[in-house]
Amino acid sequence: MKKTLLAASAILMLAATLPSCKKDLKAETPETFNANDLSKIERLGFSVEGIKKVGNDYLVEGDILVSAASLNQSPTSPNMIVAQEEQYRTFNLVSVAKHPTIQVALNNSSAQHDAAFGAALDAAIARYNAENLTVKFQRVAPGTAGTDITVVAFYEVSNTLGSAGFPNSTGDPYNAVNMNTYHYSTSTGSTNVNYIATIMAHELGHCIGFRHTDYMNRAYSCGGRKSNEGQANTGVGAVHIPGTPTAADPNSWMLACIGDNVNRPFNANDKTALSYLY
Repeated sequence: MKKTLLAASAILMLAATLPSCKKDLKAETPETFNANDLSKIERLGFSVEGIKKVGNDYLVEGDILVSAASLNQSPTSPNMIVAQEEQYRTFNLVSVAKHPTIQVALNNSSAQHDAAFGAALDAAIARYNAENLTVKFQRVAPGTAGTDITVVAFYEVSNTLGSAGFPNSTGDPYNAVNMNTYHYSTSTGSTNVNYIATIMAHELGHCIGFRHTDYMNRAYSCGGRKSNEGQANTGVGAVHIPGTPTAADPNSWMLACIGDNVNRPFNANDKTALSYLY
């Protein structure tokens, strides 16, 4: 089963996509939306196709939760290079001067998942630190003063695997990664730990400014018809990272969709993108 991996001007989410899977949900009654909000979402650079309301926020593109507070944001647009399956970043990035070390805590509300999530978070952090970036990740205890990102477990019978968000305009990483325990095994075996680590690394990627590798064509990893994730030169932005390929990149950690129990460590192009930004 493939699941979509998320991103946004506020929060990204992972969703089950194939109808043959036991995790699929029943069809929902069509929702109605505020036209002014839809216009603002499009100005942020997101597609409104398939949009859903989640509390006061909006879930767009299957994987992005846009907060109500972010609807009035309007970042300045840089020049764009538009292509197909490449690495992309948001306009806002983490300030290395402010955050040379990004502290990450696991504040897990699911005791039975604690061991698996803890091992996975350690593995995700190790993947980043192995790249010798200018920004480092460090795991800290819950409640530690100065914690930058908190990984939180929640349970919801839905197609959401997890969520995160993008850096703000002052150079801070997004402050939360939410993981839906409905979709994850409690096993501490390497297959499960590496799978969860892949999801966490993806969400941490959003927290520091990475958009989906297949931003211009989600069908590349998700299947179905071709669609892109909205405007690249407005809102949160989708800026092509120089040095990353213009051809398909089938194993990137920032692809929009992923299969069950797939391990996606950084490939060569991911490492190029990480090194270029940080």
